[in-house]
Amino acid sequence: MKIAYTMAHGRGELDLLLAEFALRLKDRDVTTRGIVQTNSGCETDHRCDMDVQILPDGDIIRISQFLGKEAKGCRLDPDAMARAVAEVGRSLNAPYDVFLLNKFGKQESEGRGFRDLLGEAVDSGAAVLVGTNPMNAEVFEEFSGGMATQVEANIDALLAWYDNSGATPEA
Repeated sequence: MKIAYTMAHGRGELDLLLAEFALRLKDRDVTTRGIVQTNSGCETDHRCDMDVQILPDGDIIRISQFLGKEAKGCRLDPDAMARAVAEVGRSLNAPYDVFLLNKFGKQESEGRGFRDLLGEAVDSGAAVLVGTNPMNAEVFEEFSGGMATQVEANIDALLAWYDNSGATPEA
């Protein structure tokens, strides 16, 4: 099983790291599936808008919703998330080398979101890398059956993990 996770603690740091990793893999002609996240609107007085890109070159979907300046609750748009999951699911019909998920979060911890697609990616033999946070890392480790490797949150460590994962690009 070629499954790993990484954690970063700065705001948006993990999103930028995984997006860079996806670009580096693309430059190596490695076929990716999954999503990476980009944040926009961070310069305003409200929280960043969260967008995900369907890999490798698919749609960008806004997965956050604006609930007002004073809102404290979860801003995840469940309909947009369902659309992202469906689009990634369809993309898994074509061959791929690496499955990336920007965040194994609350949805996946509760058995929803991308959880089933993660299982499908693992079963396919692709290398699988997810971002997570300390709050969900234990649930992710349980999901992986203790087989996941934690990789340091820097581009060199992620590339070294991929190089040692045994995954090879499709011919």
